[in-house]
Amino acid sequence: MIYYLVIGIYLIGLLLIGFSKSDSIKNQEDFSVAGRSLSTWVLVGTMAATWMGTGSVLGNAGKTFEIGASGFLLPIGGMLGVLVLTKIAGKARASEKLTVPEIIGSRFGDIAMILSVVALLAAYLVIVSYQFNAGGAVIYTIFHDNLGSGLTLNQATIIAALFIVAYTVLAGLLSVAYTDVANGILMITCFIIALPILFFQAGGFDGMYINFQNKGMINVPSEGNNMSLFGVLSFRDVINFTLPSFLLILGDANMYQRFFASESVQSVKKATYLLFFAIVILESLIVANAWISSSMITDIEKESHVLIYAAYNFLPPFIGALMLATIIGIIISTADSFLLVPTTILINDIYLKYSNRKYSDKTIVLLSRMLVLLLGFFSYWVSRMFAADTTIFEKALYAFTIYGTAITPTLLAAFFWDKATKYGAICSILSGIVATVYFGNQWSLDEAVIPALAISAAALVLVSLLSSND
Repeated sequence: MIYYLVIGIYLIGLLLIGFSKSDSIKNQEDFSVAGRSLSTWVLVGTMAATWMGTGSVLGNAGKTFEIGASGFLLPIGGMLGVLVLTKIAGKARASEKLTVPEIIGSRFGDIAMILSVVALLAAYLVIVSYQFNAGGAVIYTIFHDNLGSGLTLNQATIIAALFIVAYTVLAGLLSVAYTDVANGILMITCFIIALPILFFQAGGFDGMYINFQNKGMINVPSEGNNMSLFGVLSFRDVINFTLPSFLLILGDANMYQRFFASESVQSVKKATYLLFFAIVILESLIVANAWISSSMITDIEKESHVLIYAAYNFLPPFIGALMLATIIGIIISTADSFLLVPTTILINDIYLKYSNRKYSDKTIVLLSRMLVLLLGFFSYWVSRMFAADTTIFEKALYAFTIYGTAITPTLLAAFFWDKATKYGAICSILSGIVATVYFGNQWSLDEAVIPALAISAAALVLVSLLSSND
């Protein structure tokens, strides 16, 4: 009963916040960038909660179940990316833009801007789709596995999708940003409390070693060791797994939307430095909890559900309920953000830019809310397209790669390379999309990032140099 009480209170609280903020939405800037009013600590909370999404609590956690202590290497790409962002955040806020394609378009023209919108939609609808899958997994676990109801996984996914879309429609970034602060505090508190409890139940490092040995995950050194940081992954594996997240966070339109929403340039610079430490702590806690839990689990249906399983089977009921509420909060926060960004882009950079009609602020907000509904539907459809055995880690890798190789090189060039041209930008975005799809199909999703990035970057540099006199 405690699980349903805690989670119910949490979800009702979210809806109340959404309703309370909905009357504050007067125009597109309010809906998309919270009226550019977010303070430093609100920025830290919303950026951390946005980045620490399903890719972390289900994707990285599930991969940690497979590779053990090597899971601590998975978040390195995002951590390093945040360090680089500290040099970009101030420039982005000073631009007074609303979207990443707007930045690209102002420097490289309309064609580059439209192509960046295509790449962003391709990546972000995939990301939203697996947030729906993750939310459905939590609901299914609660009602099917523990209540024995006839609820199917697909029905649970639909319920999760409907809640996420409804919450996003209410108040846009204004409601999401403030609940993200609460989510961030809840994340840290929950995972810190859970860590020693799980470690004690596993029997410490000695007990974990024995458990992994009994599961056949302690092998001769040449075959890997789930207790060793470098025991399972090769150097190439580390690059293939961490480079996509590094590239994504450097160009992630969600992060830039938060930059644009800051109350000042100084506030966003300070928030980005603090974000680095927040991500180091949170990502490490997630992997640590998943690693310890994985040593005790032998009958899990999906590896990505390791923390959901641990919440029900290894933690005291109240702490387990808090962990489930934390996971739900992370899923909702991330899905909301990845729905808001393409909505803002399609309204601001496409519809309003190329429409000859004049619209009132009220009409634009209404159009934004209707577009959230439409994108939510398409995201659910995308979630049904993937094969049943495609893991959340693999879906995240694909989305991160297509976005990071198509958009990030051009975006960085817009800030830092004066010699970049519109032709170089166009070729870079196109080649990043095509190369990711091609190598992802010919090889595998985890091996596509290096050749795709090389081709995209080479196209940007070579074509820019060749067309610099045009």
